Amino acid sequence: QICLSLVKLLFYLAHSPLGSIALLDFQPRQFVMVDGNLKVTDMDDASTEELSCKEDNDCTLDFPTKSFPLKCSVAGKCEGINEKKNLFNAYRYFFTYLLPHSAPPALRPLLSDILNATGDLRYGINETLRAFEKVLHLYKSGLYLQKRPLLLKDYISLKGFRTVEGEDYKCWPSYSHLGCLLSIHSAEEAAAICNSQLQCQSFIVTQHRTWTGRPLASFQSSWTDLIPDTNAVVYIKRSASSGERL
Repeated sequence: QICLSLVKLLFYLAHSPLGSIALLDFQPRQFVMVDGNLKVTDMDDASTEELSCKEDNDCTLDFPTKSFPLKCSVAGKCEGINEKKNLFNAYRYFFTYLLPHSAPPALRPLLSDILNATGDLRYGINETLRAFEKVLHLYKSGLYLQKRPLLLKDYISLKGFRTVEGEDYKCWPSYSHLGCLLSIHSAEEAAAICNSQLQCQSFIVTQHRTWTGRPLASFQSSWTDLIPDTNAVVYIKRSASSGERL
């Protein structure tokens, strides 16, 4: 969410009515999240000036660990330097820390491609935004899910119930520090996740949703303390419920 919001912001800056705008003091502290969108807190160090040049050799974009040769345009300006400066700063301050983590395994290669392409400035902001929107579409639609055996049949479902909230086993990347709370596309995906975790004996799907509209599921090591909740469904492994009274 943070990276996509940042890319949308940089897309606007690259195509603003004032021309391509560079953020000269590009640091994480210059941004805040407001209603799920990344905002710049200080525009004092923004510039629409692009470096003047006479030849391509005048257009080297330098960073502490990398340098990029750019083209000198017919108008005598280093072509796309503001856009590329913003994009590489997004890569080194945000993408490298956020993109490799927490995505479903099937989407990680696509995020790795974005990371590598922006790190080498092979993508401009237009290509980067398209790549992010493709990943988001796959994530929201569930198209990233690979065909696998149907596992939900191995679970008993109880509508209108959930287990008592409390500390349980933890997993990565959980939305809660008290247990294992993950976003899912469907109960079938939740069953596959539960089967992949040795501690998991049940999971609860509620009406709480993430910013992408995906429901949240709580994975738990037991199912014994059930309480009524009209907005929840608890799924219990048949193997865990055998010999017990539901």
